[in-house]
Amino acid sequence: MKAFRYERPTDVSEAVAIVAGTPQAAFLAAGTNLVDLMKLELATPELLVDIRRLTSDRIEELPEGGVRIGAAVPNSDLAANRTIRRRYPLLSEALLSGASGQLRNLATVGGNLLQRTRCVYFQDVTTPCNKREPGSGCSARDGHHRDLAILGASGACVATHPSDMAVAMAALDAVVRTQGPGGERTIPLTELHRLPGDEPDRDTVLEHGELITSVDLPPLALAANSRYRKVRDRASYAFALVSVAVVDGQVALGGVAHKPWRATRAEALLQGAPATEASFARAADAELEGAVGLRDNSFKIELARRVMVHALRELSGAGA
Repeated sequence: MKAFRYERPTDVSEAVAIVAGTPQAAFLAAGTNLVDLMKLELATPELLVDIRRLTSDRIEELPEGGVRIGAAVPNSDLAANRTIRRRYPLLSEALLSGASGQLRNLATVGGNLLQRTRCVYFQDVTTPCNKREPGSGCSARDGHHRDLAILGASGACVATHPSDMAVAMAALDAVVRTQGPGGERTIPLTELHRLPGDEPDRDTVLEHGELITSVDLPPLALAANSRYRKVRDRASYAFALVSVAVVDGQVALGGVAHKPWRATRAEALLQGAPATEASFARAADAELEGAVGLRDNSFKIELARRVMVHALRELSGAGA
């Protein structure tokens, strides 16, 4: 790990100003992803600005019926919160299906959203990787890509976003609140993360020095009418091959793209359609029409179709 400076500012505004004014600075919360990247020298900040005690660690009910989740809330606390379990159960399910208990106790909501997309070649500094070194090439396309993207990928990158929590939040129409050099702004969670295009090194739309302060969930009338389903290679501590979040006709997919994938084509077909196996299959087929598999991950297209249909069928109670 390369040497770095460390500062602990007294408020969010000071933290934002320090990072914005230092090109090679980074925010540090729990560091469960950042520190690993620093050990591999994939991230080499000259300055770490500690914001763990600056952003809120509270979960608050909003006047209109929604919920505001502070960026410093630990994943375990969010999953166990009574309001979340009662009104947004798929979010709790998603959190509990990700990582280990030890990591969930430490990892924060803001940090979870900002995990770098996953690919073995990004972490292997002996191989070309456009995410690590723009313009060097994508080793995954002809190499190991079994668990990588089938939707929204580009010739430059086929990495996938790892967060289970973000998939559930995408289905819930969550809104991310930030503070940056230009002031505060709100970003729909579905617009926070980027598809790779020709710039796979950029995972989000955040500006340098822009800090996530909280996430808002809208009111949810049918709290029980939701599901989170995840298919993975082993029962614990594994990223999704495919995951599906469904809530009241809204669908998001995980493990299939560079970002949590909101299934808008499927949603359009589900609206007003009968709750039948045939309707669910048509919706899944429409969403996956543009999916493109590589040599070893084409199976994920059919897997995603089956998981979507299963989740929708289970939610509706239509059939076994």
